[in-house]
Amino acid sequence: MAQPATAAPSGEHERTRLAKRAAVASLVGTAVEWYDYFIFGTAAALVFGDLFFPNEDDPIIGTLSAFAVFGVGFFARPVGGVIFGHFGDKFGRKAALVTTLMMMGVSTFLIGLLPTTEHIGVWAPILLVVLRLVQGFGVGGEWGGASLVAVEYAPEGRRGAYGSFPQVGNAVGLVLSTSIFALVSLLPEDDLMAWGWRIPFLLSAVLIAVGLFIRFKLTETPTFQAAQEQLEHEVVEVEAKERMPIAELFRRFKKPLLLAMGMRLGEAVFGYIILTIGLTFAKNYTDIPSTHVLVASTIAAAIAIYSYYYFGKLSDRIGRRTVFILGSLVGIVVTFPFFWILDADALVLTYVVYAVAYAIGVGAVYGVEPAFFAELFSTKTRYTGLSLAAQIPSVLIGLWPLASTALLAATDGDPWPIALITVIALLIGLVCAALAPETNRTDMNRVGEPEPTKPEPAKEER
Repeated sequence: MAQPATAAPSGEHERTRLAKRAAVASLVGTAVEWYDYFIFGTAAALVFGDLFFPNEDDPIIGTLSAFAVFGVGFFARPVGGVIFGHFGDKFGRKAALVTTLMMMGVSTFLIGLLPTTEHIGVWAPILLVVLRLVQGFGVGGEWGGASLVAVEYAPEGRRGAYGSFPQVGNAVGLVLSTSIFALVSLLPEDDLMAWGWRIPFLLSAVLIAVGLFIRFKLTETPTFQAAQEQLEHEVVEVEAKERMPIAELFRRFKKPLLLAMGMRLGEAVFGYIILTIGLTFAKNYTDIPSTHVLVASTIAAAIAIYSYYYFGKLSDRIGRRTVFILGSLVGIVVTFPFFWILDADALVLTYVVYAVAYAIGVGAVYGVEPAFFAELFSTKTRYTGLSLAAQIPSVLIGLWPLASTALLAATDGDPWPIALITVIALLIGLVCAALAPETNRTDMNRVGEPEPTKPEPAKEER
């Protein structure tokens, strides 16, 4: 995966041009990857139970099985994070990003061609699990690399704004996936189950081509190149040169890693309330049509395209911790009302609560994560650190849709246990953010020092 060194930008204008290209590459590539990921979650809630795990006695059992497969992909994500993080920290960000995009795209396209249980029996769910594992492995290395490309290229004082671009890509992917599924869900039930559900998966072939074209044009980040030069030409501890990134991470950055994992846990548990669990609850225990919930998700994600950028930019001014804590508080306040509104079949308020929960609650915490987490680690541990911070909690997070569906079944549709668990997770994230150092003025070019504690000193022009 090693890439040849690329000359550093020759001037501020060139640096800005490459920074914008990197931001767009992060946005587009991440949009493609998360489009692939979100359509699987949506399909698991709507159709996979009947197609791959049919159960005539109780359809919710099929949905449980589909969410179990959805959760399987999360177990592969930490492995992908370690492997792609290692190569990204050792040899560069670009090759890892191209590889993750290809893995996600190919596996998603093949799911669209997969025969169902009716046609090939038990092999259908087995193949679905295998392709889901490939998806999870690719996503494990995607987010950390995309975030680093945006943050490490960002102009001085704008890392929060530029770092929000992969998060904007996440919202774009959600808009694409939910809007397409909203359209195909308008098909007659027989057509949807026969062939309509395949359309969103097969369309990923077009998106993957666009994403690969843009990512192949990327160069290595100036921060990574500077770290390579320092390790090669300056007096740096020999062990630091030879140590594996993951060993260096656990040796010097345990506390930042644990804090980032806690923040990620709260954000993701709350996020999946909007992404999948709300849809499952509405479909099985309310009279709100699934199409309306999908449209509400789409509108909320469309608003988040701007709110992610706004909160990332705001964190450059007032700090990452302040913005993250604000989003956590909004999530805590809105979680119980979110389910009360769905349970009351209040259609207009459903659109409102989806917008507030996703655009502000998720938007404030998720929008600052790339810059916040990246600034907690050194250059040569940053890819691994970001990937593990995001993906280790994903093992628990991946079981969350399955566990929540089981809780709904056990309580005959009472959502209060789900809401309580969500609030607890958000409180964990809030406390971890409060304990983390403020990082928006830290030196991104440090190679081996532990977590930042001082503002970044002014730099002289080289």
